[in-house]
Amino acid sequence: MQTKTLIGEWGKMIKAVLFDLDGTLLNRDESVKMFVDKQYERLHKWLSHVPKDKYIARFIELDNQGYVWKDTVYQQLVDEFNITGITWEDLLQDYISEFKNSCIPFPNLINMLEKLRNSYLTLGMITNGKGQFQMDNMRALGIENYFETILISEWEGTKKPDPKIFNKALDKLNVSSTEAIFIGDHPEKDVIAARNAGIKGIWKIDNRGSDIEADYKVDDLEEIPLIIRELNNNSLSDLASKVLK
Repeated sequence: MQTKTLIGEWGKMIKAVLFDLDGTLLNRDESVKMFVDKQYERLHKWLSHVPKDKYIARFIELDNQGYVWKDTVYQQLVDEFNITGITWEDLLQDYISEFKNSCIPFPNLINMLEKLRNSYLTLGMITNGKGQFQMDNMRALGIENYFETILISEWEGTKKPDPKIFNKALDKLNVSSTEAIFIGDHPEKDVIAARNAGIKGIWKIDNRGSDIEADYKVDDLEEIPLIIRELNNNSLSDLASKVLK
């Protein structure tokens, strides 16, 4: 069998696993609920005229699953609830400095990362958001040191779904697009964007519906090592059969 063909088959092996953060590794919905509850109690002196459940519900609504930055959210809250004695800037700073103390991981996060690392796979992170804020959240989850490269949109000057940020991650990990797989919760910005960059996409199922085009779909992070093992076992079987021909 020709060497070029063998190299091509070897290039189908998954060697790098790339992740999104919010909604994929970090259970953002539950983390936000915990944070806003704590914020209300911490700043009760200025927020007590607003019913707690109303404050929490309106924050979550305005936040729009993290796709609205909090300067806008807090300006709206201050205006709607006639909050005085504390500014929206103060509330925003509280969010920036305290959110990391409410970070809740999805089940099996560390166990999954350990299994991937023990399988000699290289791990990377691509996340949209503010640089230091996202780093603080990764450290709070205890996962920063699992990743060979971490790309955060604010620091990179580009964000998902732009293929540039995916290509930069591939370059940093020294793998081709066919040697990588990406896991994210957003159908367009994660899964479809990764596939547009030539990377297999795994959708971490959320509440956005299930009718999206993905190579794989998972409910539990512990499914990811199994998928990658199956992919690589199939690639090895294909390679072996071609070598023996």
